[in-house]
Amino acid sequence: MSDFFDLLKSQHLFFESGQTKSYDFRLSALTDLENALIHREHLILAALKKDLNKAPFESYATEFGVVLDEIKYAKKHLKKWMSPQRRSVGLKNFPAQGRIYREPYGSALIMAPWNYPFQLLINPLVASIAAGNCTVLKASEDAPATSQVIKTLIECIFKPDYVAVILGDVSVSKQLLTHQFDLIFFTGSSSVGKMVMKAASEFLTPVTLELGGKSPCIIDETAQLSLAAKRIVWGKFLNAGQTCVAPDYLLVHESVSAQLITVLKEHIQAMYHKALSNPDYPSVINDRHFKRLTQLIRNENVIFGGDFDAPSKKIEPTLIFTDNWESPIMQEEIFGPLLPILTYSSKEDLVKKLNQKEKPLATYLFTTSKVNETYFLNALSFGGGCINDTVVHVASPTLPFGGVGNSGMGAYHGEKGFDTFSHAKSILKKSNLIDFPFRYPPYKEKWFKLLKKL
Repeated sequence: MSDFFDLLKSQHLFFESGQTKSYDFRLSALTDLENALIHREHLILAALKKDLNKAPFESYATEFGVVLDEIKYAKKHLKKWMSPQRRSVGLKNFPAQGRIYREPYGSALIMAPWNYPFQLLINPLVASIAAGNCTVLKASEDAPATSQVIKTLIECIFKPDYVAVILGDVSVSKQLLTHQFDLIFFTGSSSVGKMVMKAASEFLTPVTLELGGKSPCIIDETAQLSLAAKRIVWGKFLNAGQTCVAPDYLLVHESVSAQLITVLKEHIQAMYHKALSNPDYPSVINDRHFKRLTQLIRNENVIFGGDFDAPSKKIEPTLIFTDNWESPIMQEEIFGPLLPILTYSSKEDLVKKLNQKEKPLATYLFTTSKVNETYFLNALSFGGGCINDTVVHVASPTLPFGGVGNSGMGAYHGEKGFDTFSHAKSILKKSNLIDFPFRYPPYKEKWFKLLKKL
């Protein structure tokens, strides 16, 4: 407890020195981080293999490469992001200039989950560094190999009064939250997000919550089914379904459901042949989640897959056909390689049903109909998503990523991440050359008429 107090005190002192606020310091820190990551690429990929059995290709595509892209993008645009932004202040303030100065908060706490333990810790760090903050990183205890590699890496390039990595279990996270940070950035479940927000409220600390939810994937009667199935299988069973923006369940127009199921099976067989013995197919993170997922399969109409191996904590890509919105598998975010399939006949009835549920982190639509595309986009509220693809929207620094409602608040990636870790300070600079008398008492009727016109 006292160690965290001393750590935060040292970070506040370092921040108050002003060093983190300069462009050169931030650019240098981003470059040092980039070089250290490149030098230790093999260690990071090996750690992800140990924690989640991820293939090196998958780890690079979904974690390591995503972070490198984020760093390169931040370095390229940093000077522009840091520059004051001019704003019109209106005729009533003439003569004057308006500007927005984006300044760092101070000391930021970033808390990451286990499913993408590298990307979801380091990507927010890139934004925090770019914005000029000091940072405390709480790595996931459920991905110990990756967390240890990150800790060693960060300690080699940054002093703890600038960037520090904390390891430990839930009790350590709770202790951290009893201290006053200037910003908290949390990625994880909605239930834990509520606890984080409650703790932050004690100090009125601003929070960004990247949560989850049951993200639907809609396949209408016009979709190109084979390509849709291929992209759905990839997005759903990536990281064995342990992805916060994975398609959680399919909503298929009844006229194409049988055909879609056929091509889904074909693509699963092509991508994940003999999944339980496939060395590149990821494992479920731990025994608790493995048991939770295997229990969800019980009493469901499994139409493909369903086998599992306890020693390796692997579960086959599994398709489940259901018409029951109230079944256990439809009550919570699955976060595993189980894919329920439901059918619909009317898009209006489907929208009505979806709008009765919590707003998801992602929604996906496969269609070739512009009318259907416009209808669903206008009728549904969700964090973000894709038309005719899954998951890939999160990999672009130009697209803000975040949830809405129960799936989170705030967003990051690219400039939006810089904004999230910055306070926008508005300044109006007034000229001393002219000073109109009508704003000062005693007020006159003629000035009242002028005020209304302005």
